[in-house]
Amino acid sequence: MKTEIKLIDYLSTRRSIPAFQMGEPGPSKEEVEAMLTLASRVPDHGKLAPWRFIVYRGAERKRISEALATIAMGDKPDLSEEMVKVEKTRLTRAPVVVAVVSRAAPHFKIPEWEQVMSAGAVCLNLVMAANAHGYASNWLTEWYAFDARAYSILGINEGEKVAGFIHIGTATVPPTERPRPELSDIVTWVGDDA
Repeated sequence: MKTEIKLIDYLSTRRSIPAFQMGEPGPSKEEVEAMLTLASRVPDHGKLAPWRFIVYRGAERKRISEALATIAMGDKPDLSEEMVKVEKTRLTRAPVVVAVVSRAAPHFKIPEWEQVMSAGAVCLNLVMAANAHGYASNWLTEWYAFDARAYSILGINEGEKVAGFIHIGTATVPPTERPRPELSDIVTWVGDDA
């Protein structure tokens, strides 16, 4: 279901839907491409595009999830049956999962930190682009985002890092609000009229 909403209204109510609370339908290839085009419109000092996308769809998500589960169960052979199920469904919770892969690297002019932040901005833009197309989304990083043994399974190259996995699908439950920080706890005013 698509609705028109003002950006300020969207930002004041934006919520992630947990990946396990998503289902079909998921976005088409054309919709995903449109989302990725929007996601790419981020601050990018030097026009380096220090990130790339890997889109996981269809049955391949199950194969990759099973391979990730093998690593997890090897590390923790005493995993409960429930946790084994969680491990075996890592990429199958939502119809589409997009890895935002950071290619940040030393550069003669552009600080590596700025490149990393650009990849983070891509993640948030992709979350919002999915929402703008009428889908639920969730930005996750779980153990396999930080475990080099999983990288070849996921298609991550040497020297790259995962900025996030964006899960995209249709919400199976309505979003709920969660506590937000008080501005007085997170804002420092500097200046004469502060």
